[in-house]
Amino acid sequence: MMQRYRTQSVVVAALVLIGASFSLGVFYGYNSSPEIERVENVISKTTPSTLAKEVDFEPFWKAWRILEAKHIGEKEIDRQALVWGAIEGMVKSLGDPYTTFFPPKDLEDFETEIRGEFSGIGAEIGMRKDVLTLIAPIKGSPSEKAGLKAGDKILKINDSFTSDLTLDEAVHQIRGERGTQVKLIILRNGEEKPREISVARDVIKVPILTTESKNGVFIIRLASFSEKSSLEFAEAVREMLNSGNKKLIVDLRNNPGGFFTSAVEIASWFLPEGEVVAQEEYRDRESDIYRSVGYRALENIPTVILVNRGSASASEILAGALQEHKKATLIGEKTFGKGTVQELEEITPSTSIKVTIAKWLTPSGKSITKEGLTPDITVEIPENLEPGSDPQLEKAFEYLKTR
Repeated sequence: MMQRYRTQSVVVAALVLIGASFSLGVFYGYNSSPEIERVENVISKTTPSTLAKEVDFEPFWKAWRILEAKHIGEKEIDRQALVWGAIEGMVKSLGDPYTTFFPPKDLEDFETEIRGEFSGIGAEIGMRKDVLTLIAPIKGSPSEKAGLKAGDKILKINDSFTSDLTLDEAVHQIRGERGTQVKLIILRNGEEKPREISVARDVIKVPILTTESKNGVFIIRLASFSEKSSLEFAEAVREMLNSGNKKLIVDLRNNPGGFFTSAVEIASWFLPEGEVVAQEEYRDRESDIYRSVGYRALENIPTVILVNRGSASASEILAGALQEHKKATLIGEKTFGKGTVQELEEITPSTSIKVTIAKWLTPSGKSITKEGLTPDITVEIPENLEPGSDPQLEKAFEYLKTR
């Protein structure tokens, strides 16, 4: 998940005006088309004139009036919930699983997650070809211990079919109180029949980085890209230089990404100052170019980057930049293909929209989204892998022997 958390006081004017118009409709507009026209005139002031002419809000107001006049339930209509529901429906209609509206409770959960500690199963999930897919289990997490693997397709969460859920609704259902169970029906690559896996929720602390020296090679295993990842990577570089090792493996397998600025900082250890790390492409303005700071301490170190289907987002930015600049050889499996940028925009003090504003391109201009990265040397992991065996890591050692 690559996200830019720009905490802004900017309110999306059109949405706020629509929200305000809902309350106007409650008091004045049930059967009064002039009042509806007045509200639509207000909206049109902040909307391009061509769009204002194309959009007819009367169907919305008609539905609102019908609900107010005829709906019977065990409790009175929660009009604020109708507002949140209308915005959720509008956002969902975009068909973008990463653009999401957060009503108050969901926003609290999201902010807890980005602080790096939450109660759940410890797995990153995303959409692949419109199917909810496990990007990567966090190392040592309940999901890994339960046997979930990168690429598993999640068909049901408890009694809910995931085809009926948004990405964030699915995340919300998977999370829960520590010690409780969540039942997942998954379909694994290469298998014809789904399997059921129950996972005990626990407090998840997102790990960052570990190091190891083996066979004359220094290994940096980077589990996520957090605000602290670049600092921890710098410490790992110092440890490597002091160790005397002259070859490097950076393990990005099952790394779902995170803060893109950390990817740029880490790439700077391999690239001269000014070299392009990534491009950020927008709909309505020129692309932003992100360049190496030029630390260069690893510029001439033979390097392998390990990737798999669980390598996503910031992992793909780092791996793609070093692959195209020929500073590292990618070994493993094709990556996930999550190359979009989300920005958190405040709607009210207790609600926000996480909206996709851009997509990432490699230095040469290749889109990461959906396509992913193809490794230089493909090594698939067999389903019947023996415990303790790691053919991708073994291939990396074999490759570095000749470098």
